[in-house]
Amino acid sequence: MATTGSASSVILDAAPASPPSDRAIARESRFVPGRNCWRVERADKVAFLVDGEEYFGAVRAALAKARHSFYILGWDTDSRMRLTPKGAQDGFPEPLADFLNAVVRSRRVRGYVLSWDFAMLYTLEREWFPIYKLDWKTHRHLRFHLDDRIPAGASHHQKIVVVDDAVAFVSGYDLTRVRWDTSRHAEDDPCRVDHRGCKYAPFHDVGIVVEGDCARALGELARERWRRATGAALHPPPASCVCEAWPAAVEPVLTRVDVAIARTEPAYGGYPAVSEIRQLHLDAIASARRTIFAENQYFTSSLITDAFARRLREDGAPEIAVLSPFKQSGWLEISTMGVLRGRIHRRLRAADANYRYRLYYPTLPWLEAKGECLNIHSKVFIVDDELLMIGSANLADRSMGTDTECNLALETRGDERIRKAIAGLRERLLGEHLDRSPAEVADTFARTGSLHATIAELDREGHRGLKPIEPELDPSLDALVPDQHVLDPERPIDPDTLVADLVPREEARGRVRTRLVLIAAVIVALTAAALAWRYTPLSAWLDPARLIDAGETLSESPLAPLYVILVFVGAGLVLFPLTLLIGVCAIVFGPLLGAMYALAGATASGAVTFAIGRRLSRQVVRGLAGRRLNDLSRRLAKRGLLAIVFARIVPVGPYTIVNIVAGASRIHWRDFLLGTVIGLIPGVTIASVFMDRVVAAIRKPGIGTFALLAAVGVALIAIVLVLRGKLVARAEAAAGAAPAAHGS
Repeated sequence: MATTGSASSVILDAAPASPPSDRAIARESRFVPGRNCWRVERADKVAFLVDGEEYFGAVRAALAKARHSFYILGWDTDSRMRLTPKGAQDGFPEPLADFLNAVVRSRRVRGYVLSWDFAMLYTLEREWFPIYKLDWKTHRHLRFHLDDRIPAGASHHQKIVVVDDAVAFVSGYDLTRVRWDTSRHAEDDPCRVDHRGCKYAPFHDVGIVVEGDCARALGELARERWRRATGAALHPPPASCVCEAWPAAVEPVLTRVDVAIARTEPAYGGYPAVSEIRQLHLDAIASARRTIFAENQYFTSSLITDAFARRLREDGAPEIAVLSPFKQSGWLEISTMGVLRGRIHRRLRAADANYRYRLYYPTLPWLEAKGECLNIHSKVFIVDDELLMIGSANLADRSMGTDTECNLALETRGDERIRKAIAGLRERLLGEHLDRSPAEVADTFARTGSLHATIAELDREGHRGLKPIEPELDPSLDALVPDQHVLDPERPIDPDTLVADLVPREEARGRVRTRLVLIAAVIVALTAAALAWRYTPLSAWLDPARLIDAGETLSESPLAPLYVILVFVGAGLVLFPLTLLIGVCAIVFGPLLGAMYALAGATASGAVTFAIGRRLSRQVVRGLAGRRLNDLSRRLAKRGLLAIVFARIVPVGPYTIVNIVAGASRIHWRDFLLGTVIGLIPGVTIASVFMDRVVAAIRKPGIGTFALLAAVGVALIAIVLVLRGKLVARAEAAAGAAPAAHGS
């Protein structure tokens, strides 16, 4: 939602309404529309919703009261999740899709659900084909759409629910699976199960609900996002609509207060970038006098780190307490975002001469015994109990400029009731994590005047608590994981920047023509190959069945191992898929001999392309591959053997390209070859055995062969899980960090 743009965004970007005459202004506002927020609007009611039982119950109660329309914007939506696992008893079905469909049918309202058009990376975590259950299978007035109107590498991450433009929710919550929980986070909670009845780990998040003009503004924001995603303009509820959607069970903590709406949006489709959340964080940190308290899923932002470091170097720096999960969720996050957090922590420790900064994680005794941790998913930022932000934005550079985000913010401006409400939320959150009452937290903080002293005094062994994290970076992961701008970019991928990476500026003038000629030559070659495939016998010669027949004839030759190695080397030079060659070897030579031949061929192919890389200068590799592979080259050079093993087990790029980059990084031959063999053995073995059993089942179909195939598949899955578990354990040890002593 840009500050300038087409006529369709004029209403959205209008200046905020004049403040009512009864508004008492004691201090100058931190909120400046157009700088660090979009608009400042009056909320007739405000409440904070801590954990899923409160949040999802309130969302369902509001949706059930809809009279005209509702909008749901999120990163993910799952039709099977239940907003109230204990039962809503409101006459509507429990699963989300059935509930929304029933609301639309029975109350004659219109519903719009917008989720990010997720990357394939998240396919296994998402519901497959959600449009079927949330659009095709539902009433025509319930619409579901995937939002892809964002730049490459970005995501739609706003989490907003608006009902009748009367009530709106903003949070870190998506209406999806494995999010519901109570503030007890109990081990034996029978309701903390997914749609299949499977238990999942405890989950903590925070939301805010508003009523009045602020909700109406969020309705405008939702309609504009829908228009950009779908091209269809939606209409707000008519002025005559009497809409009272506030959930009855929710008690407001504030009435008649001003709320700022802040956004992040990347530049796209002619709309300029919006970085209000970024600026609001920087302004808030700069204004802090005593304390900064944050709960956040990620803490990886170099921007926020620099702002924290500047304050920590000052005399009388504010205390900074950041609550985050002990370890990230999943091996990919552990190996990336966890490493970034470790690097940031190291930088802040260097700037913190007076020990004013600490990173904490919440403990649950029953969960720690299993080696797991509470999933902190909230995005809360409190400064001096005078400014509060709640929403979808992580303390990550992506949330400051790459993804779409929405936060709501409150400030006291001398209003004691607002200060008490903000302090009350902080006391409640600390009390939940420390297994203490909010009153105990308030009394201790009033006496000590320190967040860190309050946490240390109230933390008890054997109970829920908050422990400091002291991340210890494993050199191998630190060497391999790319820099901040690759994993947590503040801006989306820019085509001009990409071209600049591929053609270094200092060489651009002299080499552009040569590069254009090379590109044209590649295009011509690919076109010729496509024509040859279509109009010559080439496609028949390379038919898989024909290749296998030729391979079986070849297997009888005493020179078969040599031929296989030559095929692998040649295939590597033309970037032919390594996995396909391994499968062919298994089919032709059997699982044992095929695996041995494939391992030898892959190693030989790697050695040849590695040697090519050694003959190329690093500048040439950079010019051909760009900055990201140049980052990989530096890390491979730092930690040769371990980095190569890691790159084989968790592929970080095409096999041949990684080999060339490794050669240019001047890794020792010994480290490269040994790392390649060690890293390839698991994958080659698994692929060979499985492919052999597939072929056997196809050639001799029957109950016995299919049962054996299934048994082999189960065994291989178990092996993969064990290997994956070891990799996760390795990454956790490096990036999850070892906690400091509990008494510190």
